[in-house]
Parts: sequence; structure tokens; C-alpha cells
Amino acid sequence: MFKPIHLIPENTSINFLSLKSIFLSISLFVVLISLIASWIIGLNFGIDFRGGVLLELRSKNGFANISELRSKLNRFDLGEVSIQEFGKPTDALIRIQKQDGDEKSQDAKLNKVKEMLAINYEIRRTEFVGPTVGEELKRNGFWAVVVALFGILMYIWFRFEWQFALSAILALFHDVIATIGLFVFTGLEFNLSTVAAVLTIAGYSVNDTVVVFDRVRENLRKSKSAEQLSIINKSLNETLGRTITTSLTTLLALLAIYFVGGEVISDFTLAMIWGVLIGTYSSIFVASAFLTFFNLRRTSVEEEENLSSFNNE
Repeated sequence: MFKPIHLIPENTSINFLSLKSIFLSISLFVVLISLIASWIIGLNFGIDFRGGVLLELRSKNGFANISELRSKLNRFDLGEVSIQEFGKPTDALIRIQKQDGDEKSQDAKLNKVKEMLAINYEIRRTEFVGPTVGEELKRNGFWAVVVALFGILMYIWFRFEWQFALSAILALFHDVIATIGLFVFTGLEFNLSTVAAVLTIAGYSVNDTVVVFDRVRENLRKSKSAEQLSIINKSLNETLGRTITTSLTTLLALLAIYFVGGEVISDFTLAMIWGVLIGTYSSIFVASAFLTFFNLRRTSVEEEENLSSFNNE
């Protein structure tokens, strides 16, 4: 019989909360720096939000010469232009910012670009996003994140108590703002796919946090004599193996997608990798640390069963 392999030793007794002041200080610094950088530097919004033209090309000559494409497009004075390999060496993706002037002048300039490209490339897709639509998408993306966080807050409040809900939502804000900070400092394009990544990160992070909180509540019911701090530490140690194993297996899948999946989803995958790391960190060191500032109610198992029976009558 093979013995199961444990990445984390069983019956660990790490005193996570002994360093809670240090970790909360680090987290506060990350949040403040991310917010300041977002205000001063700003996000590199993609065409989804700013408006512009996207062209997908396939070379007729075997491979897409990115440097040659950039040199040719520079002659048209198009402003900000982004060119990258798209999936295969034969394919390229060109993003061109919204041009000055009315719609006719923009179409005329775009047609000249297409005529030049059509000599050596097959134009497989053309997408145009107007500035009005871009602003609407930006607004809708913001409210999607807000509504998701509010829904998570309500769920945890209903599932546990308000102290757990507040601790979890503070940790989620930490994760979301730190992810935005990543995009500010790296200059990666922030688009609708990134919004989807942020929402996915929030879901993943709260899943880890709920597992820890569920064990905290269970241990609070079992013991009314132990100190609250030691109960939270015990709960973190009991769920540590599950937390680390889940995060590592998720990271393995994401790393494979990042290195093999191509440029199309690379930014999304990078955000997810960062989200798994920051979400694992916050569920252990941030959410649980916030929980220590509250006096948690200790309902015994018998009281919980009696309350449940009363509610069902």
C-alpha cells in the first residue's frame, strides 16, 4: 500500500497570527501604493474601454514580421499602435487607437492601412469600438465588480455572521486592489478579459476564506475555554494542507495555459496566477487577522441544533 503524499505535514502548529501586525502592514502598504499608482499612473485601458480598431492578420508568406509591420504602420501617423503575435507565428494582432476627426476620415485612414496590409496579409477580422461604447463598458465593468463583492458580502453574512463577512470583504478588497496595482505597474492592457479575471479572483479567494472561516466556527463551537486567537490559529493549521494543495494544483494548470495558450489569453492568465497567489496569502494572513479584532460569538453544537429545530418549527 502506498502512503498518501502530504505537501504540508499533518498536525502543524504554526503561529500565523503572531506576525499579524507585520502582514497587515504589508497589505496596507500594497493597497495604498496600488491606489496611489492607479491615480497617478493610471491603467493601460485596452480598446474595449478607450475605443479604437482591432485587426487580426494572417501572413501569406509564412510568418508575421512584427518589426516590419510596425515600421510600415508608423508611416501613417496613427498614434498609439500595439502589434503582437497572435497564437501562431503566421498570425498577428494590431490594435490602433481611435483616430482624430469624424467617422469618414477614420474610415479613410483605416482603408489605406488595410490596402497596405492586404499585399502580404489576409485580414481575418476587423473590430471597431467607439468611445461611447468604451465608456459604457468601463462603467459596466466597474459595477460588475461592485455587485459581485456586495453579493459575496451578503452570502458570507447569511452563512456566518457579520464579523466574518466584514473580514472576508476587507480581504477581497485587498486582493482586487492589489491585482489592479499589478496591471498599473506592469503596464499590461486592462480590458474586459481582465475584469473577468478580477471577478474570478474574487470567487477563488472567498472560496479559500470560507473554508478557513467554516473551520473557525466549528472550533468555536467545540471549545468555549480556549482563547479566540489560538482557535483561529488552530483552524488555519487544520486547513493549511487543503489551501496549499488547491492553490498549487490551480497554479500548475494556469502556468500551462500561460506558457502554451498564446498571447490572446496571456494577460488574463497572468492576472489569474497573481490572483491565486494573493488570494491564498489573504485567506491565511489577512482575512483571519481581521477576524481577531472582533469578539466572535461561541454557539455550542447543542445550542446550534436547538436553534435550528426552533427555526424549522
